[in-house]
Amino acid sequence: MAEPKKKLSSTRSGNRRAHRALKAVNASKCANCGEKVIQHKLCPGCGFYKGKKVLDIK
Repeated sequence: MAEPKKKLSSTRSGNRRAHRALKAVNASKCANCGEKVIQHKLCPGCGFYKGKKVLDIK
């Protein structure tokens, strides 16, 4: 199997890993209670999803 002739620099290794960074979560406000909600997920504050009551939260 082939072996690398020279050591890769840290810059070249870092450029290869540039796409692995964590991205910010795109959160929006719940239409019912106004709490921040991750898109396409149930609201943890009131239990609504797409304007319908899905879960009873006490």
